[in-house]
Amino acid sequence: MTNIKKIGLTALAGSLIATSAMAGSLSVSGGAKLSYTTKGGSADTNLSGNPFGMQESITFSGGGELDNGHSVSLSHIFDIGGSQSSSVLSYDMGDMGSITYVDLAGGLGIAGIDDLTPVAVEEIWDGLAGTKNGYASQPATGFEYTNTSMDGIKFEASYSKNSVGTAPDDGGVTGAGGIKSSSSIAVQYSGVEGANIFFGTGTKGASATTEDDMTTMGVTYAVGAFTVGVQMTDIDPATGNDQETTAVGVSFAVNDDLSISYGESTTEVSGSAADQEISGFSVGYSMGGLTLQAHQSTGDNLSQTAASDYEHTELTVSFAF
Repeated sequence: MTNIKKIGLTALAGSLIATSAMAGSLSVSGGAKLSYTTKGGSADTNLSGNPFGMQESITFSGGGELDNGHSVSLSHIFDIGGSQSSSVLSYDMGDMGSITYVDLAGGLGIAGIDDLTPVAVEEIWDGLAGTKNGYASQPATGFEYTNTSMDGIKFEASYSKNSVGTAPDDGGVTGAGGIKSSSSIAVQYSGVEGANIFFGTGTKGASATTEDDMTTMGVTYAVGAFTVGVQMTDIDPATGNDQETTAVGVSFAVNDDLSISYGESTTEVSGSAADQEISGFSVGYSMGGLTLQAHQSTGDNLSQTAASDYEHTELTVSFAF
């Protein structure tokens, strides 16, 4: 009996020590943002209802430095009005780069440069029935390695294991229905004054045995108050026809507080008679702790569906305190 008690106490003590070592404090942050949104177009059925909305996300974040000089950071983002949360855990090794695990937060690898054309507020496709047709993407869950230690170069590589867009908790698995793993790389070079030259390539799982191939490349150049950019993306899906998207944009900083932008994109799909065309403009103004933003986008033949037209207009006001 004595030996059994000692074993039990030792195991319990080990458990308590491990739990204590993993404990930490997290700070809470949020935003005070109110929006007014209208939608329209011949194909949009979401034309009525309350146009006012309020930002409802809360972020818990924390981190610290380890004995070896490396650092760890963590954030959990909860959407009060939504059905899911997202998390990011990052291990920063200094000049050796950082390794991040992203759980439903998106932006992995090539997806981080899916659209770098200059904007004042939002991308031109934002709000158009949720479409991003023709832009490179990756699963929202997986690992990413980032290194910015080389002068003028930012390198990113991502890997997502059989992700179907779900987020297993500690000790859990996604279960049946996994797709082929996804991976990608993205490189940005800003060694030329005023310019950012970027390239990305990768694959995205489409089924248990097939994947979509994708590449994107482009350049932005800032001269004075103007920034112009062009980007081309090619997607070869596992099923269906090739997609090619060309996007252009220009932004102008009127002063330190006011910026405006305009952009266009065209997506062509081989074998389709209708090209998807999107255009939009945005404006942002800041005055102390007050920020006013507006963007309007229109889309024609979305997803290569003739006469599928959408409009999205959004006005926001936010406060910093």
